[in-house]
Amino acid sequence: MNEPRPLPDAIRRKLVWPSRLTRAGMIAERITRAFWPVWTLCFAAIAALAFGFQDWAPLELFWMACLAVPLGLFWAGWRGLRRFHWPSAAEALARLDQTLPGRPLASLGDSQALGGADDGSKAVWQAHLARMAARAGQARRVAPDLRLSARDPYALRYAALTAALMALLFGSLWRVAEFGSPAAGQATAKATASWEGWAEPPAHTGRPSLYLNSLTASTLELPAGSRIVLRIYGPAEALTLRETVSDAVATPPTATEGQAAPTDQRSHDFIAKHSGTLAIDGAGGREWALTVLQDAAPTVELSGPMKRQADGTMSQPFKAKDDYAVVRGEVRFDLDLAAVDRRYGLVAAPEAYAPLVFDLPMPITGGRTDFAGNLVEDASKHAWANLPVKMVLTVTDASGQTGATRETSVTLPGRRFFDPLAAAVVEMRRDLLWSRSTAGRVSQILRAVTHRPEGFIRNERAYLMLRVAIRRLDAGIAQGGLTPDLRNELTDALWEAALLIEDGGLEDALDRMRQAQERLSEAIRNGASPEEIQKLMDDLRTASDDYLQMLAEKNQEDPADRFAKDQPTQNITEDQIQSMMDEIQKLMEEGSMAEAQDLLEQLNQLMENLKVTKGEGGEGQQGKGGKAMKDLRQTLRDQQNLSDDAFRKSQQQNGQGGSSEGAEGRPGEDGQPGQQGDAKKGDQGRSLADRQQALREDLGRAQGGLPDAQGQDADTARRALDDAGRAMQDAERALRDGDMPGAIERQADAIEKLREGMRGLNEALAKDRNGLPGADGQAQAQSGRELPRDPLGRADGSNGQSTTDQNLLQGEDVYRHARDLLDELRKRSADQTRPPTERDYLKRLLDRF
Repeated sequence: MNEPRPLPDAIRRKLVWPSRLTRAGMIAERITRAFWPVWTLCFAAIAALAFGFQDWAPLELFWMACLAVPLGLFWAGWRGLRRFHWPSAAEALARLDQTLPGRPLASLGDSQALGGADDGSKAVWQAHLARMAARAGQARRVAPDLRLSARDPYALRYAALTAALMALLFGSLWRVAEFGSPAAGQATAKATASWEGWAEPPAHTGRPSLYLNSLTASTLELPAGSRIVLRIYGPAEALTLRETVSDAVATPPTATEGQAAPTDQRSHDFIAKHSGTLAIDGAGGREWALTVLQDAAPTVELSGPMKRQADGTMSQPFKAKDDYAVVRGEVRFDLDLAAVDRRYGLVAAPEAYAPLVFDLPMPITGGRTDFAGNLVEDASKHAWANLPVKMVLTVTDASGQTGATRETSVTLPGRRFFDPLAAAVVEMRRDLLWSRSTAGRVSQILRAVTHRPEGFIRNERAYLMLRVAIRRLDAGIAQGGLTPDLRNELTDALWEAALLIEDGGLEDALDRMRQAQERLSEAIRNGASPEEIQKLMDDLRTASDDYLQMLAEKNQEDPADRFAKDQPTQNITEDQIQSMMDEIQKLMEEGSMAEAQDLLEQLNQLMENLKVTKGEGGEGQQGKGGKAMKDLRQTLRDQQNLSDDAFRKSQQQNGQGGSSEGAEGRPGEDGQPGQQGDAKKGDQGRSLADRQQALREDLGRAQGGLPDAQGQDADTARRALDDAGRAMQDAERALRDGDMPGAIERQADAIEKLREGMRGLNEALAKDRNGLPGADGQAQAQSGRELPRDPLGRADGSNGQSTTDQNLLQGEDVYRHARDLLDELRKRSADQTRPPTERDYLKRLLDRF
């Protein structure tokens, strides 16, 4: 058999590095397969020593391990040497050749056995060698096979490696170096001493727990009340605790006669109450200078005066502060007996009542370290309502410390009744709550006010409730006095009767309007608050609208003969009535109560002599246009209210308005009850954006009810209302995006466009009604008071309707009119609530003239 021929030099040069790398891989493969038990035993031994096996293992087990590990290493090394043999270069080429298709390296070493003399055969053979040489040139190193799963089916090598890595991370490799030292033998007999410690601040502080072993500083600050837990392992005399931060007396463990000191685990658990020293004495111990931060008491203060809203609800803003958090608060009211006017039913000694206590509202979201709130409660039905009391606000933190305001003398807010009969009933109720000994006097007065109810008590149900209360009151007196339960039932009945008398429940629209006028007149005389006057004005507007609607629907003589056939009548528009009401409210806001009272009486006379005739469509003099104008007026009022609420919200976000403004104003986004004004009751609890969306929908419905008026004024009105709808939509989008300044600006545009559209609609309707613009002069003659006019001499109607019966800027007062006009331009240009484009236009006018 012929010897294989050597490879050509060109091929051999190409295979130098692939064959060397393949041979190195074969060496690593054979070493791994032969000696894996050796390093497995080494890793296991190192992990055991690093985790202190020599310290806690029994002495016999320790020596057995010391004997078994060297023997195992010797056996594994001898066995590996027997199995290991060094790979040759030929073996490397053979493994390399096995990875190539057709075994080209072996083919290149073969010789031609037959046909050596045939030229054709030689040519074929040479072509075959050339093809094999090309394949051999593509040879690449062969990776070693280091898999040991067949030789180590239980993965012992991985377990030992994991133990070694755990020892490297959590153990101490220095313990391995101590193996065989003199101290190692002693360590196997008893465990060394060690300790662990934690400091846990109180939960209300929000601070994290501390692991004392990881602290490197010698000083430590902890809140008062922090819990310190220490665990000491090993002999009792090795490590001892020394601390002066708690009031506990240390009692170190001692050994009794014939018994060794304890060597098991010992725990120390105490509360840090004051600054001092915390130390663990002994080998490996630590010492800290501990500073205990004392918990400061919370504080609370009044941030504004207490106010009474229109429905009698109290509104008291306050501010509270604590170093960590305020958990609860309350306000306490005690009767200020020395300040009570002891007359009439209050002469008797008052009955004992528990202090009136309300919980202070706490923030639902955000921190409670420093916050502002607003107490909103209704104490109208309490015995001390509208009487002098002493008020104290108190707040408490999580550690039980309290802070309080100084005692403040206030009048406990409650609902006020402006109907004289309702006020008398409520006063009798107060006297019964003050003292049950006033029952006889209360019975006499109630009998007097119900003696002849015709024309005096207009609500039949209220009259029957009062008569029943009188009988039950007399029965209680006859039985020796009122019981507390009977007293409470009677006072509840009197309260319901007073509400019926005050708020109405009457079916006759004219009676409701008269009642609303009387209540407003009484409020003006008694100096009612602006919130109460606003509520009464709203009631009067509602009652007047209902009365006008009744007249328009009936269009005939009142069955109750309220309008005699020969009684003088007056034709007047609803806009003129609303203009007079606006003027009354303006006078009251300016403090001109006497003039407001006079104008209110004139309005009363005007409404008494009013007669509304049917127009086209059977809807009264104004027909469909009147209904549309009413809806637009309500939309304008609601938009103005919403703009005010958005402005207050913007101030609160910028820290300018305080929390009291949002609560005592109209219902805002926080949903707290406030001054209702013209805002809808359903607005409470809704966001500003939702309210803006509802107003935009109301405007759309109002536009759908507009009359089919023709002309330039009608077209201008429709375009202005469309612009108002788009401005409302932009304002809604800005509110949802949190752009409060942009929303306020767009709301101002919507208000201006609403006014412009209503002015155009008024002018269009006036042209459609023959002679109706002249009704302003009739209303002025009837009221005996000149309606307010602008600098051009036009009488202002409701929501911007303007008419004139004069020639503008003619006659002797031409210069006075010019000065008034310039003053009005200056005032409007300085009004920051107007749109910037309008103010720029006014400034250009002033610069020109």
